[in-house]
Amino acid sequence: MIYKVISKKEFTGFVDALVHSNRSFGPKQVATDHRGNAVYQFQPVHSVADIAFDYSATASSAKHFFLPFREELSHFHFHGNDWEQQISYEANPVVLIGLRACDISALNILDDVLLNGHFPSPGYLARRKNSFVIGMDHLPLPDCFCKSMNHHTVTTGFNLFCSDIGDHYYLSINSSKAFNFLREFETREPNYDDNCMLVERRKLIQNGFQTDIDVTALPTILDIEFDSPVWEKWGDKCLNCGTCAMVCPSCYCYSLTESFDTNLNGASREKKLYSCNLVDFAVVAGGHNFRPKNGDRLKYRYYHQHRGFAENASQQICVGCNRCGRACLAGINPKDVINDLRMEKESCMTCVSSSPRKI
Repeated sequence: MIYKVISKKEFTGFVDALVHSNRSFGPKQVATDHRGNAVYQFQPVHSVADIAFDYSATASSAKHFFLPFREELSHFHFHGNDWEQQISYEANPVVLIGLRACDISALNILDDVLLNGHFPSPGYLARRKNSFVIGMDHLPLPDCFCKSMNHHTVTTGFNLFCSDIGDHYYLSINSSKAFNFLREFETREPNYDDNCMLVERRKLIQNGFQTDIDVTALPTILDIEFDSPVWEKWGDKCLNCGTCAMVCPSCYCYSLTESFDTNLNGASREKKLYSCNLVDFAVVAGGHNFRPKNGDRLKYRYYHQHRGFAENASQQICVGCNRCGRACLAGINPKDVINDLRMEKESCMTCVSSSPRKI
């Protein structure tokens, strides 16, 4: 890692040059919600003036640049009694500006699954390798709990990360590409005052979290509370819409469908992002549904987020952005569900009688 300091004016010029020379996306206000708050999304930007650097959080994450909602995996062409398959893993270069630390952490989690696993995804690899990611720190929203999940800071997964230290940005340069881009602009080595301001900035962010969730031993608690009435309580509220998985930066479940062209001369195999909360997610041949109840489906989403991945990779998949809590039409919030599970577990433990004394 290489560290530099750049004035905000010079940084604006740097971003403007990137945007004019590359296909770029950044946070832009697209609407206003019912409370009058601005709604931001990553949208195409054509100049630095298009970018809302002071945005709070985007409604959906940058995941969809790497895992599109719908993508064609292959296409088949029929020629009499023969056929051929066409597969393409091409990806155009893209610049992503303004990702928060938790969103970059989510990309690192997806990297573990889709790049570092036994079966790497060629499509994901092509998009990841052809991206230039600029991260920017920010003060936390009242309902996000990234600190609880230890994702309020990030040290990998980006090309360039910017920390706001007043009139300058403290740059963490994590790729040769970013270093070479910056050589054309005026930067300097950090001095003692810059380092002190960086420390104070990080303290400000760390102390700014208003929402805290105790996730200590959560995978074990999920096992203990597998049949807890908490799942029925929150499952009865769930609308099975799948919104939580769509806005989540680290959910990656998908479905595969195959369809014929209308002229019957070809067919395609298509991948779509899916959600374990959808009614037919666990339906198998013959029509049997392994998770017929709302509570069962909601439970397994929490198991995937906080237990299954933790057992296999020693980390929970949730990064604490709380997009799912904000987007849920039924008002289901991770903090409330996890706190209910912990209270249920603690109440059970207090009801357990002590072991009899040895005679």
